[in-house]
Amino acid sequence: MRAPLLVLAVASAACRPAHPASGTVNGGFAAVVRQAAPSVVTVLVEEHGESAGQRAVERATGDTQYNDMRTFILRMLSGPGNPVPGKGGSALGSGFIIRADGLIVTNRHVVEGARTVRVKLADDRVIPAQVLGTDATTDIALLRVQAGHLPALRLESSDKVSVGDHVIAIGNPFGLGQTVTAGVLSARARVLEQDPYIDFLQTDAAINFGNSGGPLLSTDGTVVGVTSTILSPSGGSVGLGFAIPAETVASVVTELEAHGRVSRGYLGITVQAMTPALAQALIGRDSAVGALITAVEPQGPSAGTLLAGDVVLSIGSTPVTFTTLGKVAVRLKPGTTVDASVVRAGVEQSIALRVGQLPDPPADPLHAGGRDTWVPNLELGVANSTTEIRLALKAQGEVSGLIVTQLRPTGAGALAGLKIGDLITHAGSKRLERVADLATVSKPSTKLPLLLRVVRDGSPGFIAITGSEEQ
Repeated sequence: MRAPLLVLAVASAACRPAHPASGTVNGGFAAVVRQAAPSVVTVLVEEHGESAGQRAVERATGDTQYNDMRTFILRMLSGPGNPVPGKGGSALGSGFIIRADGLIVTNRHVVEGARTVRVKLADDRVIPAQVLGTDATTDIALLRVQAGHLPALRLESSDKVSVGDHVIAIGNPFGLGQTVTAGVLSARARVLEQDPYIDFLQTDAAINFGNSGGPLLSTDGTVVGVTSTILSPSGGSVGLGFAIPAETVASVVTELEAHGRVSRGYLGITVQAMTPALAQALIGRDSAVGALITAVEPQGPSAGTLLAGDVVLSIGSTPVTFTTLGKVAVRLKPGTTVDASVVRAGVEQSIALRVGQLPDPPADPLHAGGRDTWVPNLELGVANSTTEIRLALKAQGEVSGLIVTQLRPTGAGALAGLKIGDLITHAGSKRLERVADLATVSKPSTKLPLLLRVVRDGSPGFIAITGSEEQ
């Protein structure tokens, strides 16, 4: 998520029905939808539980009025007895069948961290799904279900649609059920900051939470992309949707089915864009070519080979810039070497680079605090905090601390005025870095109170815990 824009993900994959239907703008898209809709599924996920710290952050910082209204709407739309999408450890997305024996494409972020994955077919059957593999770089996941012969869409190329052509999205936004929206292909080769390796297709077809993984089709029934992201200040569609091109999806699916993952090249460097002034200073040219290295990962594949201040002009025979270097690097084969043209101290030279394996991104750091621990003598629960949790609590200046996750109403912590979401940074003069630092604290009393330093809503203060009502 990038402030102030809310970034959601919604995917669509380029495919064509076995017997393509044609649709015209004047006649609508009913024939295309009838042909493709039976291949579109809803992906139902039971997630691994959030960390106790994350739950406390949400209770302390959530927009209560917005969240309560959204929950009410989703419950009304889900129907009696059905779980609310995205609540209570469950989530949903969309997907589509690409082979009659049960192969299904969806987004990685839909199934990431899932305890169980099920698929709801167009005929309302709900069946277990196996995750065959995921690819973090493209946000693609491949599932398999055992459900007999299924109607399938066929991945092809997104090149068959041009900017301005009509496209159709099918998915399950907000748990409403299968929904069709239409728009045009707005642009090609969009590069988003959070996904620098993909040239996205952009569309104004309405895409919302729950569409993730559903197909984006051309008017003749070809799926041209997997919709993966929207940009929106409100969380709803404002006509800025992005899809992973079908040709990208097809190559990833092949690797996932064969190996369960995709091997991608990695150089372990950070670069910035060249400017004419930098180009003149570093390489003696007026044109801003190449990519300027600003950092080299100490344990990475380029350590000892490339240096901060080097300018990479090309890798192999391919010229590179700041925007293209990452895309060139991920296509390299891990474990191999490749010659690069580099300018160092004003001299152009060829350097042999070792190609590493691109690592998967870390798990969501807000969820990294783990389970909470009960502190019996204070009658409260605490969990470790992370940098992101402290940032969410407006305590970014703190280097450590424990977040309050539970309070017994008549317990010593609650009587002293502690609240869920408080960040406890010190017990007396001792800095708290892990739950064990507080878990065995002695029981406080009016004669021997426990002094805690607490940050609440960004403001630090001290609380004396005595076991009695706050004085």
